[in-house]
Amino acid sequence: MAKKFPTHPANPHRICWGCDRYCAANAMACGNGSSRTQHPVEIFGDDWNGFEDEDATAAVPTTGEAAKVTI
Repeated sequence: MAKKFPTHPANPHRICWGCDRYCAANAMACGNGSSRTQHPVEIFGDDWNGFEDEDATAAVPTTGEAAKVTI
C-alpha cells in the first residue's frame, strides 16, 4: 500500500518525492535519476493542490445530438 502523500510538508527540499520511499535528498536508495524529484509545492507554490485541468472540469453533454458518438 502506498504511503499518504503530504500536501504541505515542513521541509520539502530535504526529501526526494519520486517514489514511495521518500529518501533523503543526499541518500536516494531507489536510483530515481541523478537528482531528487521536487514536491509540487516547490514547483507550483502553496496553492498547488487547487489547480485543476480545464479540460477535465469542462461540462460534458449527456443528452441530445452532442452526446451521440458515431464510429
